[in-house]
Amino acid sequence: MIEVALLEQHVSALDEDSFSKFCAWFHEFEQSRWDKKIEVDSNSGKLDFLIDAALAEQ
Repeated sequence: MIEVALLEQHVSALDEDSFSKFCAWFHEFEQSRWDKKIEVDSNSGKLDFLIDAALAEQ
């Protein structure tokens, strides 16, 4: 938890321009992690139920 508290302090101390840049970077970072998780879940078959449900509706 020390690392998180330290990050919170650093982010809180950012000026507006730096904070905006951080937010943009973090959004891209978060989206990239999400995409990788979806890819892993898809490749492992965890999302097959969605394909099955979609095919069943046809």
